[in-house]
Amino acid sequence: MERDDQLELYGLVADRLKDAHTRVRTLQVPEGVRMALTRKLLVITAAAKHDLADAARRLECFMADLDEGRYPEDVHADGSP
Repeated sequence: MERDDQLELYGLVADRLKDAHTRVRTLQVPEGVRMALTRKLLVITAAAKHDLADAARRLECFMADLDEGRYPEDVHADGSP
């Protein structure tokens, strides 16, 4: 049963990551902000390989920030402030 729960969580996280990437891609924000958000998503994706539950929590926080319009400070396209 635990394995089924784990597989279900993997599916949920994968679907949410896909949704998050789509939302970031369509945001009307400067390119530097979009890159910073994309980097955060890549970190969450990498974390999912080691600690799925933590990645799910981090993704929920990320999505809440998007919902509330909380984005990183405007940065240059090369990532520098």
